[in-house]
Amino acid sequence: MFHKSKKILSWLVIFLSIISLFLSSWIIIPAPNMSLLPLGVGAPEVSPWLLILNLFSFLLAFFFIYQRQLKRLACIFSLIGLLICSSVLIKIAPTETQMAQAMKLELGENYLAQIPPQVSAKMQSQPFSLVNSFRGISLEKIRHKREIIFATPAGVPLEMQVYQPPKVGKYPALVVIYGGAWRSGNPSANPEFNQYMAARGYTVFAIDYRHAPEYQFPAQLDDVRTALNFIRQHATEYEADTENMVLLGRSAGAHLAMLAAYQPDAPPIRAVVSYYGPVNLTEGYNTPPRPDPINTRAVLKAFIGGSPQELPQQYQIASPISYVNRSLPPTLLVHGSRDHLVEARFARQMYENLHRLGKTAILLEIPWAEHAFDAVFNGVSNQLALYYTERFLAWVLFNR
Repeated sequence: MFHKSKKILSWLVIFLSIISLFLSSWIIIPAPNMSLLPLGVGAPEVSPWLLILNLFSFLLAFFFIYQRQLKRLACIFSLIGLLICSSVLIKIAPTETQMAQAMKLELGENYLAQIPPQVSAKMQSQPFSLVNSFRGISLEKIRHKREIIFATPAGVPLEMQVYQPPKVGKYPALVVIYGGAWRSGNPSANPEFNQYMAARGYTVFAIDYRHAPEYQFPAQLDDVRTALNFIRQHATEYEADTENMVLLGRSAGAHLAMLAAYQPDAPPIRAVVSYYGPVNLTEGYNTPPRPDPINTRAVLKAFIGGSPQELPQQYQIASPISYVNRSLPPTLLVHGSRDHLVEARFARQMYENLHRLGKTAILLEIPWAEHAFDAVFNGVSNQLALYYTERFLAWVLFNR
């Protein structure tokens, strides 16, 4: 009976080692399809958890498996998992340094001194906290209003949610646009970020737009512009300072944020923040990523209504990079180097074009991060992105 129990325990430990390695492997393996993409997105972000899991499985194998070959096999699996997880953690410090340098290069060595102390005091004190990886980033109570209808184009009700600081006042407006390949999603996405920013002194508007393929471009841009007009008209009601407005989007929402901010007749926009947003739709169609889990060409055809060969003008009009030659607000680009939906080369291309023409632009690139990395709010990548995003916003909106 004792021998049988040891055998069962050995196989359970081996199974744990295999699971630990399987989960960790998605830190380096690109997801081939959308079903597996959550593993590719999440694994790097929870690498501290996976490190502990691999270490735990290694210790169990070392001390509780008595058959030599099985012990060796389980220990090897766990050690490989430990090495993969460590590959993320050892890059955190140099990535912090790189991001800090990118901010100072564009905003000035003393840009932090330009942010009022009362604003700085509310921000994260460090770019990455191992404690926050396990405990989570603390969220404070704010005021939250839902189901605010701001338009009904073609009979489609479009809603927004408003996150407000706890105290009545007048605050800078942060307009947040969700992603979803222009075909899915809603304003309830990323609520932790919206709540966090509202607690830091922003009135956050999470807005909606119509989806492809039923509604093709420029319907989505029209809806964003309609939302901005609504916000300006109801600024007093929602305690928003619309002369201090920033647009922030993720993926398809980042694309729309850049387009809306870059239009010649855009309302006053102080800055735009793009988290892994598409910028060059023609090139994105012609050279899709490999692997291509989302089927980029099908997504773009549904959004625009055809290929670049069929609708070249539409692709140009729909590409934010086409608008770089005019006066533009400061732009923060945040991107993962391992993004297999919108490759990081496009963010680099956008940054280079903006910088070449003397526009204020910052590129923060996270070496291990996949698309939608900030879905894990207390993840490694989002901690870094959040730290520098809130400093960029504070520099833009509270600069003394």
